[in-house]
Amino acid sequence: MLAPLHLAIPKGRMYDSVVRLLADAGVPLKVGARAYRPALGLAGFETKILKPQTIVEMLHHGTRDVGFAGADWVAEKGADLIEVLDLGLDPVRLVAAAPRELLVEGRLPANRNWVVASEYEALTRAWIAQKGLTSEVVRSYGATEVFPPEDADFIVDNTATGSTLVANGLEIFDTLLHSSTRLWAHPASWADPARRERIEHLAMLLRSVVDARSRVILELNVGAADLDRLVAILPCMKVPTVSPLHGGKGFAVKVAVQRKILPELIPVIQRNGGSDILVTEPSQIIP
Repeated sequence: MLAPLHLAIPKGRMYDSVVRLLADAGVPLKVGARAYRPALGLAGFETKILKPQTIVEMLHHGTRDVGFAGADWVAEKGADLIEVLDLGLDPVRLVAAAPRELLVEGRLPANRNWVVASEYEALTRAWIAQKGLTSEVVRSYGATEVFPPEDADFIVDNTATGSTLVANGLEIFDTLLHSSTRLWAHPASWADPARRERIEHLAMLLRSVVDARSRVILELNVGAADLDRLVAILPCMKVPTVSPLHGGKGFAVKVAVQRKILPELIPVIQRNGGSDILVTEPSQIIP
């Protein structure tokens, strides 16, 4: 019998989106009395809820086989991990932001010593060296945006929309990196065929939901004379599914298309003979 894979689930802001994704993939997380050790609805996994920073460290040291964490913390910790799947969840930017009055032509001058507050000490120090700045780094433990102007000149922090920074009188003047929640594996676990097979199976289930969220199923009818012309303009994953209508009155066509192109695609379909258009949302798409 194979030993269970040790999976890490992130607590905090990532938790809800990861748990929802797992549930949509058919592998719900069941939290019982031992709240930090929930059961995963997929055989062969032992699960623990940890802070994202801790997940990165435990994956790096090999006490966890696989786990969810942001790319920002993997970069900050310098962890040697395998990126299995970018889920695209909770996208953020790691940015440098300062009170507007400190900036000259949108940049921080290099002619004085600065104090910068950040949870990301390693990435901040590397960025400072790259920019040729002289700066002392003050380690923050959350609420970094409130440090300026009394306790730091500027900050390096993650942001989704930038609205919190603006509310605190800060202006973004540089972006260090882009991050999102991703599925990571320890290199030794990935190199082991039996463990990798189970990791890839989990990734396949998750990818099926991620892909489905970006697409819709488009069904429509078209006359025989317009079929080839219509099929030629339809984007799809491979080829459209085409079925004859009752009584030989044309064809039914079904495709999975990117959700974002739907507003522009529908009038093109109508101009090329498509009618009776039905749009539905898939729950999972597996090529």
